[in-house]
Amino acid sequence: MLPLFARYPALEGQLPRLRLGCLPTPVGRLPDWGGDAAPASLHLKRDDLSGTVYGGNKVRKLEFLLAAALARGVQEVLTVGFAGSNHSLATALYARQVGLHCAALLLPQANAHYVRRNLLASHRCGAELHACRTELGLLLAAGLRLVRGRLGGGSTPVYVPAGGSCPLGMVGYVNAAFELQEQIQAGALPEPDLVYVALGSMGTAAGLMLGLRAAGLKSRVVPVRVIGKRLARPAGMLRLLRRTVALLCRLDPAFPRLEFTAADVASRDDCLGSGYARFTPAGVQAAERLRREAGIVLNGAYTAKAFAVLFGDLQRQCLRGQHVLFWNTYNSRDLSGITAGVDYHDLPCGFHRYFEEDVQPLDRDGCER
Repeated sequence: MLPLFARYPALEGQLPRLRLGCLPTPVGRLPDWGGDAAPASLHLKRDDLSGTVYGGNKVRKLEFLLAAALARGVQEVLTVGFAGSNHSLATALYARQVGLHCAALLLPQANAHYVRRNLLASHRCGAELHACRTELGLLLAAGLRLVRGRLGGGSTPVYVPAGGSCPLGMVGYVNAAFELQEQIQAGALPEPDLVYVALGSMGTAAGLMLGLRAAGLKSRVVPVRVIGKRLARPAGMLRLLRRTVALLCRLDPAFPRLEFTAADVASRDDCLGSGYARFTPAGVQAAERLRREAGIVLNGAYTAKAFAVLFGDLQRQCLRGQHVLFWNTYNSRDLSGITAGVDYHDLPCGFHRYFEEDVQPLDRDGCER
């Protein structure tokens, strides 16, 4: 039983769930890099190992989102993101595993090695990929797809929002906080004062905030924004929190009616750099050090930026005496067996440029390799 369901049993029968993940994910101790100003402890939450096929933070959300799609009797899910979307790939992989077709509408982004890999893997697992030039074009294409299914008399696709960030998806990270509480009680790590995590579509950070407070933990989430403010607004995060609280309270009145303010959802912008998916020197350096000294691989667009903020706080002696946890939301499962032999020419032509144009300069050495 999930820790959240053990605490609030009424939720279990009302929230369908697929067991896609390898839960609980482990925690580990990171090297002491602070010298005299070291934190009391520095740990890592290994959500990179959340699934046997593909890890990262999307698996926890998809357990609920794909279960809901199957409960509705559909044959297809529709999702959106950027060309190298980890969420789109995770949705495609796990949708195929449970017998659902996945269609993904994807926007342009800065080129990187991981973009190429994700596109090839998505194609290999049968995802239907569409390159959209603008957000308006994406919205129109999504609407047309949904309307066509409804008017055609067939099965209308279930829409899975970007990053799986909606109240139902966030339940996966509310549970993750209760999972962490169990690990603290078992002595795997001390209760963290601070939990650093990348902030993109906002669902992971918001779910953790909600779950930690509901579990009665004092831990404070430090969301590190890796995407522009227009797509990750504090007001939007507050809406996600309030809607998720409303959902859980409706399904189980025993769940606490928690309230959040703008101060609760303040994020760090230290390492956003020139924008979404554009690697930063600090992020690449932090990722290389973690890979070299702890064997952990980060992503230059997301987790490397989050860890760079944590590492910067260490260097500025801001974390002395505190218990700190870094929540790794990136996949570490090897996808080479999936992408081997896939010809990028088989992809829709709108994606060919990612294989024919050079990657961004800071990814020359392959930040993730």
